[in-house]
Amino acid sequence: MLFNLLYPLADEFQVFNLFRYITFRTGGAIMTALIISFVIGPRVIAWLKSKQGEGQPIRTDGPETHLKKKGTPTMGGVMILIAVLVSTLLWVDLTNAYTWIVLLVTLGFGLVGFGDDFLKLTKRNTKGLSGKLKMVWMILIAAAAAGWYMAVTDGAHATGVAVPFFKDLLIPLGFLFLFWAVLVMVGASHSVNLTDGLDGLAIVPIMIAAASFGLIAYLSGNAIFANYLQIQHVPGTGELAIFCGALVGAGLGFLWFNAPPAMVFMGDTGSLSMGGALGAISVITKHELVLVIIGGLFVLEAVSVMVQVASFKLTGKRVFRMAPIHHHFEKKGWSEPTVVIRFWIIAVVLALIGLSTLKLR
Repeated sequence: MLFNLLYPLADEFQVFNLFRYITFRTGGAIMTALIISFVIGPRVIAWLKSKQGEGQPIRTDGPETHLKKKGTPTMGGVMILIAVLVSTLLWVDLTNAYTWIVLLVTLGFGLVGFGDDFLKLTKRNTKGLSGKLKMVWMILIAAAAAGWYMAVTDGAHATGVAVPFFKDLLIPLGFLFLFWAVLVMVGASHSVNLTDGLDGLAIVPIMIAAASFGLIAYLSGNAIFANYLQIQHVPGTGELAIFCGALVGAGLGFLWFNAPPAMVFMGDTGSLSMGGALGAISVITKHELVLVIIGGLFVLEAVSVMVQVASFKLTGKRVFRMAPIHHHFEKKGWSEPTVVIRFWIIAVVLALIGLSTLKLR
């Protein structure tokens, strides 16, 4: 909004020329989202406590150390959503269609997560929305976003999938791209959701992935940098760096309250929306496969659940002591901070590997 209001005045007031630069506005989005999180955080947590009573239901079959978390409110993702949405709308170019597509997925998936969290609280169990109903709504939202992207994107980028380590390889999927994009967005959303099980475990890898894709969005949207790195140049994606910056700032603010021992949990409101946003950005920037590397921790968590379920159904035996895999290490005796910090380290290493694909062509 500031870009649309103030940049046209740059000829008269030279200072407004700053709004031309994506890097400046990304920095502004980071600080704005961080400040918003700090300001509204205590009020949101107090409101959630007043409405939730006993807080998020705790799994009785989980690690015993989790029982002491009883009474901690959930749905803290509301705080992240408010900070991200307000900050993004304040600093982004409102005429950029890609930004609105990502916001559609973020808000849509966030509403699905909100409904899931609300039912968990009112029914006092850990199930919430039925899996089928949740999946239907998420697929519809992702399909709408994918269709919108295909409509506003020109050329092969509209339906093509880029492959890391290859300079100009773009696999044309045609109409099947719609299903591919939905798979990426919904898959990323569920993977982040499965990772959100310990204090601070999900939000830091989310920020790492957001920062990485902020850089990717900026580079792929700049013809000079994209040509130098020999990655796919998608005009207009640079504005997504501002959204990613807002997500980093909101994540830092949320971590202030989510650091062990957590004052509030993210809930599905936050995890589904943030995961979906990362998936949408990867689709738009043509780096879906790189998301598998940068978000490798999320993939690991999701695969551990699939392996556990498949093994138990086929053999009656469990591969892990408990899934997702972070609970497996808790069951082995690792303390919660140890699991969280080591998983953060893994997320950093995977992000560095993923970013290296930008140059290894």
